[in-house]
Amino acid sequence: MQPVHPYFDGPYPRAYAHRGWHIDELAGCENTLAAFRRAVDEGFSYLELDVHASADGVAMVHHDRTLDRATDGRGALARMPATEIERARVSGREPIPRLEQVLTELPDTRITIELKSDAVVLPTLAVLERTNAWDRVCIGGYNERWLRRARAGGGDRLLTSMAQTSAFGLRSRAWLEALPGPLGALSGLPVLPPVHGGLAQLPHHFGALRVVDSDLLRVAHASAREVHVWTVNDRAEMGQLLDLGADGLISDRPDLLRDLLHDRGEWAA
Repeated sequence: MQPVHPYFDGPYPRAYAHRGWHIDELAGCENTLAAFRRAVDEGFSYLELDVHASADGVAMVHHDRTLDRATDGRGALARMPATEIERARVSGREPIPRLEQVLTELPDTRITIELKSDAVVLPTLAVLERTNAWDRVCIGGYNERWLRRARAGGGDRLLTSMAQTSAFGLRSRAWLEALPGPLGALSGLPVLPPVHGGLAQLPHHFGALRVVDSDLLRVAHASAREVHVWTVNDRAEMGQLLDLGADGLISDRPDLLRDLLHDRGEWAA
């Protein structure tokens, strides 16, 4: 049995500020140092952020492939050096930070880093090495190949979540195990996609499909994996998922999530 990764040493249930605290006076300032600092000041021990690589191979904290939606700049990050990206302002006011800045300035915070391209895999691992942040980071991404590269580079030090293929494998096993009688044994078929990753970070729903339910939680927990659900912004839905057994919630409304956990006696900050 693998030892428990230090990422899980934080408060439980895992309460994430998704892209930081980008509400109230920081509305629109997602994935900025101001948003991350505010979330930590508000008591959050877990954050989620996104990374792209600049043209000169710097891991930059930004969700979109381009600057166009969230900043006063224009163009693709992959075609700009980091210094040019840093001149743009998120919501017209906050700079785009480097991943190394965030990890350095928030040394006691656990962070899920969502890889947004293949090009950012190695720059991200290099930052983890320079900052020695292996014990407080989880690497995520939808592409299985990107996470394979990350695992190969990080080894046992690195915790990753599940990419889409692994998530489908987990969901398929949960569906099949829920079938009656011998049909449930089909969950062990080798034709199902293998499941890689130390935890599952999944949407509650994918279109009309319900991804996270009691069957999926049972199968994940049987393999000693936590399930963190994104992006949950409704208080009632938050409560339902926690009652169901979800281990963590990732939210754009950290204020609502904190208040709910406080009311349930589960806010550990």
